[in-house]
Formats: sequence, structure tokens, C-alpha cells
Amino acid sequence: MAMNRVGSSASSLIARALMVGSVMLLSACAGPKYPPAPATTSTTDYRYLIGPLDTLNIIVWRNPELSLNVPVRPDGNISTPLVEDLRAVGRNPTELARDIEKALGKYTRDPVVTVVVTTFQGSIPEQIRIVGEATRPQAIAYRQNMTLLDVMIQVGGLTDFADGNSAVLIRGREGGTTYSVRLRDLIKRGDISANVDVRPGDVLIIPQSWF
Repeated sequence: MAMNRVGSSASSLIARALMVGSVMLLSACAGPKYPPAPATTSTTDYRYLIGPLDTLNIIVWRNPELSLNVPVRPDGNISTPLVEDLRAVGRNPTELARDIEKALGKYTRDPVVTVVVTTFQGSIPEQIRIVGEATRPQAIAYRQNMTLLDVMIQVGGLTDFADGNSAVLIRGREGGTTYSVRLRDLIKRGDISANVDVRPGDVLIIPQSWF
């Protein structure tokens, strides 16, 4: 039930992003219609949540035969020795380690487990999605204290056809609140004042220039 709600929330945000993108295409010449994104936003309480296709290093103390690297399957579960299916998506590494200890406790005495994420995709509702005129549009894992500049470096910057100063940032954690951002000033002109913090679940839409 909880996973269905999360999926529905992510789908609603994507639908809103598509709607905003359509409006931007129809009014590209009219200039920004949204308030500027706040320069800073607090994510000090952020804890990474495991996502599908992450790779986990599971270490069971004094039990090397139970320790292994394991991928998170697309269905969100993992399989380990003695544990065929265990939910990993949406858990942080510490929570998952306690779940594995509980499962292994049926077979071994007082297991001590550590989970280390070695390949990051991130929980789907917390990924940053970049669509439109980025060099490599994609969904990327959020990192604490991540900024718009970090995002643009990861996607390779803007295409030659991008209208960077008409881009918008849709904030999932604020119910889909939409802000304008100045990507051309940031990337092409080096105006660091155009750099802003991003948050888990943000969607960045970069429209095409009409000129």
C-alpha cells in the first residue's frame, strides 16, 4: 500500500512536469512566469534511501560465506544466502542491515550485518529528473548539499538549442511548486548567483529556444 502511494506521488509529479513543459513550449517567448528558486534549502536531515539497481555490499561479521555484493532487483528486493526475498527499496542502509540481521537470526546466532551502497541509483521518488535540452537528459541520484551546478555537470550541460534561462524547477517535496532558474547565466556566463540548491524529487525542465 505504501509503495503504491509513493508510486502514485511520483507519477503525479511527472504528469505535472509534462504539463508545465507543454505550457512552456506554448509561451516560450513570454519569459519566466514563475518565482525564482530559493538559493538555499535545508537537507541536513537527509539519509540516502536504497533504490532499484543499486549495488549493495553486505558484510556479515565472522560469516564470510554469507557476505556478498548483491544488486537490488527492479522489483525492489534482494536475495542473499538463506534469505530469498527481502525488501531493500526505500530503506536506508542501516535499516536494511537490521532487517537482514533479523532474517539471518533464524539460522545463525547473533548475526552482525553492515550494508554499504557501492553503486548509486537512488530511490525513484528522490531522484533528480532532468528533461528537455540537456546534453544527457536522465534521472540521477540525489546527494546531500547538491546544487543546480552539480546537476548540470552530471548531465553534460546544455545543448546548443536550449533556452536555459526559461528552465523551470518543479519541487516534489513542496507539492509540485514551480520555480524559474537561470541555467544560461549559470552555465554560459558563469554567474554563480544563478546557482541554487536542489532537493530530492526535483524535476528540471529545459525548453528549446525558438530563436
